[in-house]
Amino acid sequence: MKKGNVRALLPIGVFLVMYLGLGILFEYVMKIPMGFYNIPIVVAFLVALLVACFQNPKVKFDDKLEIMARGVGDKNIITMILIFMEAGIFVGVVGRSGAESVAYFLLSLIPARFAVAVIFVVSAFVSTAMGTSVGTITLITPIAVAISVASGFSMPLCIGSVVGGAMFGDNLSFISDTTIAACNGQGCEMKDKFRENFGIALPAALATLVLILALTMGVDTAGMEIPSYNLIQVVPYVLVLIGGIIGINVFVVLLVGILSGSAIVLATGVTAPTALLSSMGSGASGMFETTMVAILVSAICALVREYGGFDALLYFIKSVFKGRKGGLLGMGLLVGAMDIATANNTVAIVMANPIAKEMSEDYGVSPRKAASILDTFSCIFQGAIPYGAQMLVAISAAQELGYSVSAFEILPNLFYPMLLLVSSLLFIFVIPEKKK
Repeated sequence: MKKGNVRALLPIGVFLVMYLGLGILFEYVMKIPMGFYNIPIVVAFLVALLVACFQNPKVKFDDKLEIMARGVGDKNIITMILIFMEAGIFVGVVGRSGAESVAYFLLSLIPARFAVAVIFVVSAFVSTAMGTSVGTITLITPIAVAISVASGFSMPLCIGSVVGGAMFGDNLSFISDTTIAACNGQGCEMKDKFRENFGIALPAALATLVLILALTMGVDTAGMEIPSYNLIQVVPYVLVLIGGIIGINVFVVLLVGILSGSAIVLATGVTAPTALLSSMGSGASGMFETTMVAILVSAICALVREYGGFDALLYFIKSVFKGRKGGLLGMGLLVGAMDIATANNTVAIVMANPIAKEMSEDYGVSPRKAASILDTFSCIFQGAIPYGAQMLVAISAAQELGYSVSAFEILPNLFYPMLLLVSSLLFIFVIPEKKK
């Protein structure tokens, strides 16, 4: 097994120091209001990429460009970028009034004290059906923001509930990239992996639901007045949610939302045709930072992988964790480390698959359990890292509607990823594996 090159991980360390270190310094030491917003994440990743380019002088710069191009051209990265663009256009078309109409309509149907719990459940169902957490967060976050404004519930709590529900579906869905990658890599049936996963995810989801209800039931919403809303503006969201629940491809779902939203705003005279095109452009432009992060991360990871950084990480994990339970925990931390490095849970699973397969054979772990651990831990980390696509899309969706919220305000409200970690550790160290 290759020992790799630990120094190749330096760009990742540089990014973490710049983004997290300076953000904490500005926010909590220097007491600068909205300190984390003073750290442009794109600039931090550009500096990290520059460090990666200066490393390994034996490799020509033209060769490094080719390596980066292969990383950026990965299918998962291209898919993610296209989802970002289409999602931005959808938000631009339906706009703030559409999300508010959905929120007010929901609040007119259910008691306001249950609104946040409903957001979590809806996000979980949609993500399970669509197989994409990013697509789900794009669709539900505007509704969550509007519900927060109307009901008075904390916006980070509402957005955190959306992200948590979306990661639940990402972990369990049969059509999720993470499920496919984990099952193919470990050589197990999806139904077997689902059974293993369900026993971990369901207790965490139920505990999350109870916690959300406990935190929101005491909030006084009796005097809340529901503003007027236009029911026809709800139609694009209803079509999108139905499409997601029945499992239609996310690209088709978003296209239906864009077309129906465009038809409605034009027919009702809310937007002129020229203004509609402008709104589409603005929505797509709003995803610029998120798209650039995806591109820069993939380029950095391609160089780190080429220099042997990930080999070093794999070697460390394999050498430290011994025994069957240690092997399971090692697999989880392995894919978690890969996710921190790549900010993409599917890519993290693909990279971790070979060594996890070897570890499962060494430690006597069944393929279905190994696949379950890889998928679960990748979702735990992906749902919590402040620079992951899920978090960035949620923040961007809120900003598109005119509200600013920081990743570090949302993090304490990510109850599901935290409880999923607790459930996973119990699954590893307490619950024995069923033997055939």
